[in-house]
Amino acid sequence: MYASRMERLTDIAINATLWTFRIAVVIVVVVGSLLTLATGKFSPATWLQLALDGATLGSIYALIALGYTMVYGILRMINFAHGEIFMSGAFGGYFAAVALAGTGVLNANPLGTLFSIILMIIVAVIIAVTLSVLVERIAYRPLRNAPRLVPLISAIGASFFLQYTVRGLVGPGIFAYPAVEVLSQDIGLPFVRVQWVDVLVIVSAVLMMAGLYLFVQRTKLGTAIRAVSEDKATAALMGIDVNRAIVTTFVLGAAMAGAAGVLYGLVFRQVFFFTGFIPGIKAFTAAVLGGIGNIPGAMLGGLFLGEVESIGPTLFLTGLQVPSPNQLKDVVAFTLLVLVLIFRPSGLLGERVTRQRA
Repeated sequence: MYASRMERLTDIAINATLWTFRIAVVIVVVVGSLLTLATGKFSPATWLQLALDGATLGSIYALIALGYTMVYGILRMINFAHGEIFMSGAFGGYFAAVALAGTGVLNANPLGTLFSIILMIIVAVIIAVTLSVLVERIAYRPLRNAPRLVPLISAIGASFFLQYTVRGLVGPGIFAYPAVEVLSQDIGLPFVRVQWVDVLVIVSAVLMMAGLYLFVQRTKLGTAIRAVSEDKATAALMGIDVNRAIVTTFVLGAAMAGAAGVLYGLVFRQVFFFTGFIPGIKAFTAAVLGGIGNIPGAMLGGLFLGEVESIGPTLFLTGLQVPSPNQLKDVVAFTLLVLVLIFRPSGLLGERVTRQRA
Protein backbone atom coordinates (compact mmCIF):
# COMPACT_ATOMS: atom_id res chain seq x y z
CA MET A 1 0.00 0.00 0.00
CA TYR A 2 2.75 2.42 1.01
CA ALA A 3 4.88 1.46 -2.01
CA SER A 4 1.94 1.98 -4.37
CA ARG A 5 1.23 5.42 -2.87
CA MET A 6 4.88 6.44 -3.20
CA GLU A 7 4.94 5.28 -6.81
CA ARG A 8 1.87 7.40 -7.60
CA LEU A 9 3.43 10.42 -5.87
CA THR A 10 6.62 9.90 -7.87
CA ASP A 11 4.67 9.78 -11.14
CA ILE A 12 2.81 12.95 -10.19
CA ALA A 13 6.08 14.71 -9.34
CA ILE A 14 7.67 13.67 -12.64
CA ASN A 15 4.66 14.81 -14.65
CA ALA A 16 4.58 18.11 -12.77
CA THR A 17 8.28 18.65 -13.49
CA LEU A 18 7.80 17.90 -17.19
CA TRP A 19 4.85 20.26 -17.46
CA THR A 20 6.77 22.96 -15.61
CA PHE A 21 9.65 22.58 -18.05
CA ARG A 22 7.30 22.67 -21.04
CA ILE A 23 5.56 25.81 -19.82
CA ALA A 24 8.85 27.53 -18.94
CA VAL A 25 10.37 26.86 -22.36
CA VAL A 26 7.21 27.94 -24.20
CA ILE A 27 7.09 31.16 -22.16
CA VAL A 28 10.74 31.94 -22.90
CA VAL A 29 10.29 31.22 -26.63
CA VAL A 30 7.06 33.20 -27.02
CA VAL A 31 7.96 36.15 -24.79
CA GLY A 32 11.53 36.36 -26.10
CA SER A 33 10.36 36.22 -29.72
CA LEU A 34 7.72 38.91 -29.20
CA LEU A 35 10.18 41.21 -27.43
CA THR A 36 12.80 40.70 -30.12
CA LEU A 37 10.37 41.41 -32.94
CA ALA A 38 8.96 44.43 -31.08
CA THR A 39 12.37 46.08 -30.96
CA GLY A 40 12.57 46.16 -34.75
CA LYS A 41 16.33 45.71 -34.38
CA PHE A 42 16.59 43.21 -37.19
CA SER A 43 15.36 43.81 -40.73
CA PRO A 44 13.53 41.21 -42.86
CA ALA A 45 16.75 40.84 -44.87
CA THR A 46 18.58 39.82 -41.68
CA TRP A 47 16.02 37.14 -40.86
CA LEU A 48 16.18 35.90 -44.45
CA GLN A 49 19.97 35.71 -44.21
CA LEU A 50 19.74 33.74 -40.97
CA ALA A 51 17.25 31.36 -42.58
CA LEU A 52 19.60 30.82 -45.53
CA ASP A 53 22.54 30.14 -43.21
CA GLY A 54 20.36 27.69 -41.28
CA ALA A 55 19.38 25.88 -44.48
CA THR A 56 23.04 25.50 -45.45
CA LEU A 57 24.04 24.17 -42.03
CA GLY A 58 20.93 22.01 -41.76
CA SER A 59 21.63 20.41 -45.14
CA ILE A 60 25.02 19.22 -43.86
CA TYR A 61 23.46 17.94 -40.63
CA ALA A 62 20.80 16.09 -42.66
CA LEU A 63 23.36 14.31 -44.83
CA ILE A 64 25.28 13.10 -41.77
CA ALA A 65 22.08 12.18 -39.93
CA LEU A 66 21.08 9.81 -42.72
CA GLY A 67 23.94 7.48 -41.78
CA TYR A 68 22.84 7.36 -38.14
CA THR A 69 19.19 6.74 -38.94
CA MET A 70 19.84 4.08 -41.61
CA VAL A 71 22.17 2.03 -39.42
CA TYR A 72 19.76 2.29 -36.50
CA GLY A 73 16.88 1.33 -38.75
CA ILE A 74 18.54 -1.91 -39.82
CA LEU A 75 20.62 -2.90 -36.77
CA ARG A 76 18.91 -1.06 -33.90
CA MET A 77 22.26 0.37 -32.79
CA ILE A 78 23.85 3.81 -32.82
CA ASN A 79 26.97 3.99 -34.98
CA PHE A 80 28.98 6.44 -32.88
CA ALA A 81 31.91 6.10 -35.30
CA HIS A 82 29.86 7.85 -37.97
CA GLY A 83 31.16 11.29 -36.97
CA GLU A 84 34.70 10.08 -37.65
CA ILE A 85 33.59 8.69 -41.03
CA PHE A 86 32.40 12.21 -41.80
CA MET A 87 35.74 13.61 -40.61
CA SER A 88 37.69 11.18 -42.80
CA GLY A 89 35.68 12.34 -45.80
CA ALA A 90 36.49 15.95 -44.95
CA PHE A 91 40.20 15.09 -44.84
CA GLY A 92 39.97 13.20 -48.14
CA GLY A 93 38.40 16.25 -49.75
CA TYR A 94 41.08 18.47 -48.23
CA PHE A 95 44.01 16.50 -49.63
CA ALA A 96 42.32 16.27 -53.03
CA ALA A 97 41.71 20.04 -52.96
CA VAL A 98 45.34 20.75 -52.08
CA ALA A 99 46.52 18.57 -54.99
CA LEU A 100 44.10 20.22 -57.40
CA ALA A 101 45.04 23.71 -56.19
CA GLY A 102 48.70 22.85 -56.71
CA THR A 103 48.07 21.96 -60.34
CA GLY A 104 46.02 25.12 -60.89
CA VAL A 105 42.84 23.23 -61.83
CA LEU A 106 40.84 24.23 -58.75
CA ASN A 107 40.52 27.90 -59.69
CA ALA A 108 41.35 27.73 -63.40
CA ASN A 109 37.78 28.39 -64.58
CA PRO A 110 34.20 27.48 -63.52
CA LEU A 111 34.38 24.17 -65.38
CA GLY A 112 37.68 23.31 -63.70
CA THR A 113 36.20 24.22 -60.32
CA LEU A 114 33.17 22.00 -60.92
CA PHE A 115 35.41 19.11 -61.99
CA SER A 116 37.56 19.66 -58.89
CA ILE A 117 34.60 19.63 -56.51
CA ILE A 118 33.22 16.45 -58.08
CA LEU A 119 36.65 14.80 -57.79
CA MET A 120 36.96 15.93 -54.15
CA ILE A 121 33.59 14.38 -53.35
CA ILE A 122 34.51 11.14 -55.13
CA VAL A 123 37.77 10.87 -53.15
CA ALA A 124 35.97 11.65 -49.89
CA VAL A 125 33.24 9.09 -50.59
CA ILE A 126 35.77 6.36 -51.43
CA ILE A 127 37.68 6.95 -48.19
CA ALA A 128 34.54 7.20 -46.06
CA VAL A 129 32.96 4.08 -47.58
CA THR A 130 36.16 2.05 -47.20
CA LEU A 131 36.49 2.94 -43.53
CA SER A 132 32.79 2.36 -42.87
CA VAL A 133 32.86 -1.12 -44.44
CA LEU A 134 35.96 -2.02 -42.39
CA VAL A 135 34.32 -0.78 -39.19
CA GLU A 136 31.19 -2.80 -39.94
CA ARG A 137 33.18 -5.94 -40.71
CA ILE A 138 35.61 -5.72 -37.79
CA ALA A 139 33.79 -3.93 -34.98
CA TYR A 140 30.09 -4.60 -35.57
CA ARG A 141 29.44 -7.83 -37.46
CA PRO A 142 31.05 -10.18 -34.90
CA LEU A 143 28.88 -8.57 -32.20
CA ARG A 144 25.62 -8.50 -34.13
CA ASN A 145 23.91 -11.02 -31.84
CA ALA A 146 25.53 -9.79 -28.64
CA PRO A 147 23.62 -7.82 -25.95
CA ARG A 148 22.87 -4.30 -27.14
CA LEU A 149 25.36 -2.63 -24.81
CA VAL A 150 28.28 -4.56 -26.33
CA PRO A 151 28.10 -3.16 -29.90
CA LEU A 152 27.47 0.28 -28.40
CA ILE A 153 30.77 0.08 -26.53
CA SER A 154 32.43 -1.25 -29.68
CA ALA A 155 31.07 1.73 -31.64
CA ILE A 156 32.50 4.19 -29.12
CA GLY A 157 35.83 2.36 -29.28
CA ALA A 158 35.81 2.50 -33.08
CA SER A 159 35.12 6.23 -32.88
CA PHE A 160 38.13 6.88 -30.66
CA PHE A 161 40.30 4.55 -32.74
CA LEU A 162 39.55 6.42 -35.98
CA GLN A 163 39.86 9.80 -34.31
CA TYR A 164 43.30 9.23 -32.86
CA THR A 165 44.52 7.24 -35.84
CA VAL A 166 43.90 10.32 -37.97
CA ARG A 167 45.63 12.46 -35.35
CA GLY A 168 48.65 10.16 -35.46
CA LEU A 169 48.77 10.19 -39.26
CA VAL A 170 48.23 13.88 -40.01
CA GLY A 171 48.91 15.54 -36.65
CA PRO A 172 46.75 17.59 -34.27
CA GLY A 173 46.89 20.82 -36.29
CA ILE A 174 44.06 22.54 -38.14
CA PHE A 175 44.19 22.23 -41.92
CA ALA A 176 42.72 25.04 -44.02
CA TYR A 177 40.84 24.15 -47.19
CA PRO A 178 42.19 25.96 -50.27
CA ALA A 179 40.03 28.92 -51.27
CA VAL A 180 37.64 28.28 -54.14
CA GLU A 181 37.16 31.68 -55.74
CA VAL A 182 33.91 30.94 -57.57
CA LEU A 183 32.17 29.63 -54.45
CA SER A 184 32.88 32.80 -52.44
CA GLN A 185 31.13 35.00 -55.02
CA ASP A 186 27.55 36.23 -54.61
CA ILE A 187 24.92 35.07 -57.05
CA GLY A 188 23.44 38.59 -57.13
CA LEU A 189 20.09 38.43 -55.32
CA PRO A 190 18.87 41.88 -54.18
CA PHE A 191 17.59 41.17 -50.65
CA VAL A 192 19.94 38.53 -49.30
CA ARG A 193 23.59 37.64 -49.69
CA VAL A 194 23.71 34.21 -51.27
CA GLN A 195 27.09 32.77 -52.18
CA TRP A 196 27.61 29.98 -54.66
CA VAL A 197 28.83 27.76 -51.84
CA ASP A 198 25.36 28.01 -50.24
CA VAL A 199 23.76 27.02 -53.53
CA LEU A 200 26.20 24.13 -53.91
CA VAL A 201 25.54 22.77 -50.42
CA ILE A 202 21.76 23.04 -50.51
CA VAL A 203 21.32 21.74 -54.07
CA SER A 204 23.81 18.89 -53.55
CA ALA A 205 22.15 17.86 -50.30
CA VAL A 206 18.66 17.90 -51.80
CA LEU A 207 19.77 15.84 -54.81
CA MET A 208 21.62 13.28 -52.68
CA MET A 209 18.79 12.96 -50.17
CA ALA A 210 16.21 12.58 -52.96
CA GLY A 211 18.41 10.00 -54.69
CA LEU A 212 18.81 8.02 -51.48
CA TYR A 213 15.08 8.09 -50.76
CA LEU A 214 14.24 6.91 -54.28
CA PHE A 215 16.89 4.18 -54.05
CA VAL A 216 15.48 2.85 -50.78
CA GLN A 217 11.86 3.07 -51.93
CA ARG A 218 12.04 2.09 -55.60
CA THR A 219 14.90 -0.39 -56.11
CA LYS A 220 15.12 -4.09 -55.40
CA LEU A 221 18.07 -3.64 -53.07
CA GLY A 222 16.27 -0.83 -51.29
CA THR A 223 13.30 -3.12 -50.76
CA ALA A 224 15.66 -5.73 -49.33
CA ILE A 225 17.08 -3.14 -46.92
CA ARG A 226 13.57 -2.25 -45.74
CA ALA A 227 12.71 -5.92 -45.31
CA VAL A 228 15.84 -6.58 -43.24
CA SER A 229 15.00 -3.50 -41.18
CA GLU A 230 11.60 -5.00 -40.33
CA ASP A 231 12.77 -8.53 -39.48
CA LYS A 232 16.21 -9.95 -40.31
CA ALA A 233 15.26 -13.58 -39.66
CA THR A 234 12.17 -13.51 -41.85
CA ALA A 235 14.04 -11.62 -44.58
CA ALA A 236 16.74 -14.30 -44.58
CA LEU A 237 14.07 -17.02 -44.91
CA MET A 238 12.69 -15.16 -47.94
CA GLY A 239 16.08 -15.42 -49.65
CA ILE A 240 17.42 -11.94 -48.91
CA ASP A 241 21.16 -11.64 -48.30
CA VAL A 242 21.09 -9.95 -44.89
CA ASN A 243 24.82 -9.20 -44.79
CA ARG A 244 24.67 -7.57 -48.21
CA ALA A 245 21.74 -5.39 -47.15
CA ILE A 246 23.52 -4.29 -43.97
CA VAL A 247 26.79 -3.52 -45.77
CA THR A 248 24.85 -1.54 -48.38
CA THR A 249 23.30 0.50 -45.59
CA PHE A 250 26.74 1.32 -44.19
CA VAL A 251 27.98 2.18 -47.69
CA LEU A 252 25.09 4.55 -48.39
CA GLY A 253 25.38 6.28 -45.01
CA ALA A 254 29.13 6.65 -45.38
CA ALA A 255 28.79 8.05 -48.90
CA MET A 256 26.43 10.73 -47.59
CA ALA A 257 28.81 11.50 -44.71
CA GLY A 258 31.84 11.69 -47.01
CA ALA A 259 30.09 14.13 -49.32
CA ALA A 260 28.94 16.12 -46.29
CA GLY A 261 32.57 16.30 -45.13
CA VAL A 262 33.60 18.02 -48.37
CA LEU A 263 30.64 20.42 -48.23
CA TYR A 264 31.47 21.20 -44.60
CA GLY A 265 35.08 21.93 -45.55
CA LEU A 266 34.03 24.22 -48.39
CA VAL A 267 31.74 26.17 -46.04
CA PHE A 268 33.88 26.39 -42.90
CA ARG A 269 37.26 26.07 -44.63
CA GLN A 270 39.01 24.00 -41.96
CA VAL A 271 39.34 20.41 -40.76
CA PHE A 272 41.21 18.61 -37.98
CA PHE A 273 41.09 15.25 -36.24
CA PHE A 274 38.28 16.34 -33.89
CA THR A 275 36.13 17.81 -36.66
CA GLY A 276 33.64 14.95 -36.65
CA PHE A 277 32.68 15.15 -32.97
CA ILE A 278 30.41 18.20 -32.76
CA PRO A 279 28.77 17.79 -36.20
CA GLY A 280 28.35 14.10 -35.40
CA ILE A 281 26.55 14.85 -32.13
CA LYS A 282 24.41 17.47 -33.88
CA ALA A 283 23.54 15.05 -36.69
CA PHE A 284 22.64 12.35 -34.17
CA THR A 285 20.43 14.93 -32.47
CA ALA A 286 18.84 15.70 -35.84
CA ALA A 287 18.17 11.99 -36.44
CA VAL A 288 16.51 11.65 -33.03
CA LEU A 289 14.58 14.87 -33.56
CA GLY A 290 13.18 13.71 -36.89
CA GLY A 291 12.53 10.17 -35.72
CA ILE A 292 15.46 7.76 -35.50
CA GLY A 293 15.18 5.09 -38.18
CA ASN A 294 13.13 7.32 -40.48
CA ILE A 295 14.92 8.66 -43.58
CA PRO A 296 12.60 11.63 -44.27
CA GLY A 297 12.68 12.32 -40.54
CA ALA A 298 16.48 12.59 -40.59
CA MET A 299 16.26 15.07 -43.45
CA LEU A 300 13.61 17.14 -41.70
CA GLY A 301 15.43 16.92 -38.37
CA GLY A 302 18.68 18.17 -39.90
CA LEU A 303 17.03 21.13 -41.59
CA PHE A 304 15.01 21.95 -38.46
CA LEU A 305 18.09 21.83 -36.26
CA GLY A 306 20.07 24.03 -38.66
CA GLU A 307 17.31 26.65 -38.70
CA VAL A 308 16.94 26.58 -34.91
CA GLU A 309 20.68 27.03 -34.44
CA SER A 310 20.76 29.93 -36.88
CA ILE A 311 17.56 31.80 -36.02
CA GLY A 312 16.73 30.60 -32.50
CA PRO A 313 19.34 32.39 -30.35
CA THR A 314 18.70 35.76 -32.02
CA LEU A 315 14.92 35.37 -32.03
CA PHE A 316 14.42 33.91 -28.55
CA LEU A 317 17.13 35.59 -26.49
CA THR A 318 17.86 39.03 -27.91
CA GLY A 319 14.59 40.46 -26.57
CA LEU A 320 15.40 39.07 -23.12
CA GLN A 321 18.61 41.14 -23.07
CA VAL A 322 20.84 38.06 -23.04
CA PRO A 323 24.41 39.08 -23.95
CA SER A 324 25.95 37.21 -26.88
CA PRO A 325 22.91 35.02 -27.62
CA ASN A 326 24.72 33.23 -30.46
CA GLN A 327 27.08 31.71 -27.90
CA LEU A 328 24.06 29.81 -26.57
CA LYS A 329 23.04 28.25 -29.88
CA ASP A 330 23.82 24.73 -28.66
CA VAL A 331 21.74 25.32 -25.51
CA VAL A 332 18.80 26.52 -27.61
CA ALA A 333 19.09 23.61 -30.04
CA PHE A 334 19.24 20.87 -27.39
CA THR A 335 16.54 22.52 -25.26
CA LEU A 336 14.13 22.49 -28.19
CA LEU A 337 15.14 18.89 -28.88
CA VAL A 338 14.11 17.94 -25.35
CA LEU A 339 10.90 19.93 -25.73
CA VAL A 340 9.98 18.20 -29.00
CA LEU A 341 10.70 14.78 -27.53
CA ILE A 342 8.62 15.54 -24.43
CA PHE A 343 5.59 16.32 -26.60
CA ARG A 344 6.40 13.66 -29.22
CA PRO A 345 8.82 11.01 -27.92
CA SER A 346 9.07 9.27 -31.31
CA GLY A 347 10.33 12.43 -33.02
CA LEU A 348 8.72 14.64 -35.65
CA LEU A 349 8.16 11.83 -38.17
CA GLY A 350 9.05 8.84 -36.02
CA GLU A 351 6.97 5.72 -36.00
CA ARG A 352 5.70 4.05 -32.86
CA VAL A 353 7.67 0.83 -32.72
CA THR A 354 6.52 -2.29 -30.95
CA ARG A 355 8.12 -3.40 -27.71
CA GLN A 356 9.90 -6.22 -29.58
CA ARG A 357 11.52 -3.87 -32.13
CA ALA A 358 12.33 -1.20 -29.55
